[in-house]
Amino acid sequence: MTTSTPPTPSRRRLDATDLARVAVFAAIVAVLGLPGGLSVFGAVPITAQTLGVMLAGAILGPWLGALSMAVLLALVAVGLPLLSGGSGGIGVFVGPSAGYLFGWIAGALVIGLIVHAGGRRPVWWRTLLGMIVGGILVVYAFGVPVQSLVTRLPLDTTAALSLVFVPGDLVKAVIATAIVMTLVRAYPRAFRRTWVAPRSAVHPAETTTVTAETAVTAPGAAEAAEPTQPAEPRVP
Repeated sequence: MTTSTPPTPSRRRLDATDLARVAVFAAIVAVLGLPGGLSVFGAVPITAQTLGVMLAGAILGPWLGALSMAVLLALVAVGLPLLSGGSGGIGVFVGPSAGYLFGWIAGALVIGLIVHAGGRRPVWWRTLLGMIVGGILVVYAFGVPVQSLVTRLPLDTTAALSLVFVPGDLVKAVIATAIVMTLVRAYPRAFRRTWVAPRSAVHPAETTTVTAETAVTAPGAAEAAEPTQPAEPRVP
């Protein structure tokens, strides 16, 4: 008995289109930093750039999303003013926000892994979960300890101060989820990937196949299909 199995997305090499998409999302994050940010207690500013990080991870996927953030930070390191308010240079990587910047790379990776888990088509709840886990929790896990170390404040105090970011980050997570789900419905080519068909879409075909084979190979089926010969009358 043979059953059909859903196709799995094939791995492909990085091409020019992928590199262009990586550059585009690095630019999007940079543009989101142009309006500047609201400084919190003179340390880490609140910006819209994490919205770009969330979109990069969800649309590009885990590896290209992380690569786009790494490219952005590399450009910042060489002096380009691509961060909030036009800041840049190697000095930002020893400041209070350094951990959050490195958290962008890990956050985009985790977002992509959750949103595209199992190679499946993104759904709203998994997308929102990815935004919250990767775009907020993972970024904070990198950012809060470094901020505590640089500012010389206790870790618990720094974590409590960082709660001021949470409402804005939740709003950005909802916005990013809405954008991603709109693209899934209206322009799925933006993701440039093949999604695995859900099991429910494959199950009926398997059931039909199994049923047909069972009907042919069932014991006694061939005998039941043959016409019966009338009995010859006895000759006395």
